[in-house]
Amino acid sequence: MESVAALLRTEIERHGPVPYHRLVELALYADSGFYGAGGGAGRRRDFITSVEVGPLFGTIVARALDQWWDDLGRPDSFVVVDAGAGPGTLARSVLRAAPTCAPALRYVLVERSARLRAQHGDGLELCPPHWSFAGSRGAADDDDAVAPPPGPTVCSLAELPAGEFTAVVIANELLDNLAFDLLEHTDGGWAEVRVARTTSGFAELLVPATQGAAELAERLAPGSPVGARVPLQHGAADWLQRALSIVSAGRLVVLDYADTTASMARRSASEWLRTYRAHDRGHDPLADLGAQDITCEVAVDQLARVRPPDLDRSQADFLREHGIDDLVDEGRRVWQERAAAPDLEAMTMRSRVREAEALLDPAGLGSFRVLEWER
Repeated sequence: MESVAALLRTEIERHGPVPYHRLVELALYADSGFYGAGGGAGRRRDFITSVEVGPLFGTIVARALDQWWDDLGRPDSFVVVDAGAGPGTLARSVLRAAPTCAPALRYVLVERSARLRAQHGDGLELCPPHWSFAGSRGAADDDDAVAPPPGPTVCSLAELPAGEFTAVVIANELLDNLAFDLLEHTDGGWAEVRVARTTSGFAELLVPATQGAAELAERLAPGSPVGARVPLQHGAADWLQRALSIVSAGRLVVLDYADTTASMARRSASEWLRTYRAHDRGHDPLADLGAQDITCEVAVDQLARVRPPDLDRSQADFLREHGIDDLVDEGRRVWQERAAAPDLEAMTMRSRVREAEALLDPAGLGSFRVLEWER
């Protein structure tokens, strides 16, 4: 298996300096890339997301699913697409919480990395994918299909399903990992940051931006100073359009750290273009290719060009709306009742206090944005 560096060298030799989106694509999703090789979130891995903090986040998502299912009129088939599912941690937490919608629940794990997808069967009984979509609005050939068993069912896919469904699509910290181009404002206008070969490795190279890219950057971040950088997140916009197309009724929920393009232009690019490895922040996206995560804050205004979100609030507000305070109070009460002889449930309840602190932290996960598009 060729290394990311070898793949990148070959591409540069054939086509010249490559756009930034190709660097990100290879570094993350090539077979030898960070996610292609099985890297990702977890306490013993490279970074922690809300899902890995503990089971509390999944319990709250289960509560939200119940509310959204109820809003839809409690359909018999309720498809939930977990996009960028990683090893399936959120699914396990949601199902462990036993949501009321479970008999109708068709949980669909979508993960591009084959190595991470191979972990979906650990603790989850996977079913044939067609079971997840039988009876859903827009699913084809329902009359001829064998009726699936009662929910919850779980299936695993490499990409978003085709068709239209009564569904909720959830993307937790996915869009920040989708490929993007990088532009810099210079004395002569907007330039594109490309990646070129050097005798010792790789380096950035500024080339004139296309007219379309320069005009878009100027609309998104007008009057930016010389040296300002902005991402053009075509990958996230394309994903949003595709995800919206599969929801005939329901909603799309994106949880991520986010900003606006104009705000990013006023900040140092190192604040919103980050790398992570073994829980440590890196500095150079061109270093350790394939061995570190490359992540970019999500530009909400660029997503809004596809369609403005119907709701935009902090993760802390989202979690409070769906009952985190009640769950923490319950955890304290159960712990006090069983502290003298604690069992596993009591220990889980006790951990809710610590988990909530992390999930609500205004300087961390609590400041993430939760964007919702309704159908």
